[in-house]
Amino acid sequence: MAGHVRSDGFTVPRTARELGIMQGFPPPPEKIPTASNWDLAPFNRHTFLNVRSFVPTVDVRADPAAGRPLPRGERDVADLTFLARDGTVKTVAQMLAETYTDGFIALSHGRVVTEQYFNDMTPATLHLSQSVAKSVVGILAGVLWGEGLLDPSAPLTEYVPELARCGYLGATVGDVLDMQSGVRFVEEYADPESDIGQLDIASGWKPAPPHYTGPTTLRDQILGLRQTRPHGEVFEYRSIETDVLAWAMERAAGQGLADLLSDRIWTRIGAERDASFTVDRAGTALADGGFNATLRDYARFALMVAAGGQWDGRRIVPEAWVEDIARCEPAKFRGDYRLLAPNGAYRRKWWVMDADHGDFTARGIFGQMIYIDRSTDFVAVKLSTWPDYLIPAFTADALAGMRAIRDICR
Repeated sequence: MAGHVRSDGFTVPRTARELGIMQGFPPPPEKIPTASNWDLAPFNRHTFLNVRSFVPTVDVRADPAAGRPLPRGERDVADLTFLARDGTVKTVAQMLAETYTDGFIALSHGRVVTEQYFNDMTPATLHLSQSVAKSVVGILAGVLWGEGLLDPSAPLTEYVPELARCGYLGATVGDVLDMQSGVRFVEEYADPESDIGQLDIASGWKPAPPHYTGPTTLRDQILGLRQTRPHGEVFEYRSIETDVLAWAMERAAGQGLADLLSDRIWTRIGAERDASFTVDRAGTALADGGFNATLRDYARFALMVAAGGQWDGRRIVPEAWVEDIARCEPAKFRGDYRLLAPNGAYRRKWWVMDADHGDFTARGIFGQMIYIDRSTDFVAVKLSTWPDYLIPAFTADALAGMRAIRDICR
């Protein structure tokens, strides 16, 4: 996806419109995303902003009567500089342009510092969150914990007895909350035959290839997984752990995930628009990556978390649950996970960046991010359509740019 060079010297990726994707009546065949490539570059420049046109979804209802504008206190942040991953000095404007940003918002002390849109995204556009969805579900789990419906120390089989037939026998709710079960799940995004490749089919994101004999629904895939090490031993990132958690949550509360999120959070934080989850052929919401919402509503969610689970003085999530995110276990956070966060960990579906400072992020492939620093009352959200699943330099530069904004707003 070649871009064009701006007058200030840095490259701006081409938008979906400039690429010709879904342009025309009808668009040329080669510019129409297919069921097999809709979630990949370059088509993601269009599809992540129009997910409901390509896969089935279920609404997460908002309450229009509860909405109110976000308070504003704009500052010019374009020329703020930071040290980039490659050792050069970059500006926030350069970072936003070069990292395929669709929407970016930063708020300090509850007020919007900057709100910017690119690639034809608007304030009304729902954008795919990828694995940011996991963090949303993790906060929702805290609501159910506060209601006495979900116990992190309880065996998963207490809520979903069927899990006794697979590798989750003996695992607790807390094990999947922190991705510390001993179940084998290979997360190789570029390998269509890996477990995550099968998850694409089971979740309804991709069609099954000829002669496919694997799982065709999310819960069929869960029940086919096997244990390879003791539960609770070490963190390993596996998307399907969030779908296991969501299954237990739905059984505990007697509601589907979309309705749970609507009733417990979305209608209570003044969300401007209905959100949505993608669903599989059985109507099961993809808890690990299928959530879609507007930039401002992601920001409202982040503000609620940063405020310790409150919105407009109303308790939404127990404060103890939010505080517990920073009470993480860096010793179980090993290998490449430490490159971006040497003193980090993964807790309650959030990436803790520094266990001593306590800042944490929600992150999804192709460049989705929520950053929360409760100590400085700062949050930021970045929605993107990167050309590849994981680009560590883009993640590092986005974080550095967010922190540069945070530091001038203290």
